[in-house]
Amino acid sequence: MKQLSGACLCGAVTFQLQDDFDQFQLCHCIQCQKTTGAAHAANLFTSPENIKWLTGHNLVRRFDVEGRSITNAFCSQCGSRVPFKSLSGGILVVPAGSLDETPSLQPQANIFWPERADWYDIAVAAKRFEQFMD
Repeated sequence: MKQLSGACLCGAVTFQLQDDFDQFQLCHCIQCQKTTGAAHAANLFTSPENIKWLTGHNLVRRFDVEGRSITNAFCSQCGSRVPFKSLSGGILVVPAGSLDETPSLQPQANIFWPERADWYDIAVAAKRFEQFMD
């Protein structure tokens, strides 16, 4: 099985895991929009043991919404989302954007589709550029 590496934006938090995921979901719920600041969260799900923290695990901060199953784990230096165990501890949630390589599992579902951002469908069809627009 292929090993994947990942990191936060500043590189202070680094980790490795096996390319062994059960699910890959794009979540369009309002909470994930708030957590990511984007149209959706792209999360992979695996066993909680499937991670080896290399550096910076002490820099990871976690915010749990009281009374809800909503969590945000992030590097305290740069704010980038990083993997975290679910509140039950039974699942490791891995933000797909935190990985340095592409996992073999492709997105399987767009969940909470009715809550997607009003501009999402238009954004997917918008003009594409290779760099910043002038």
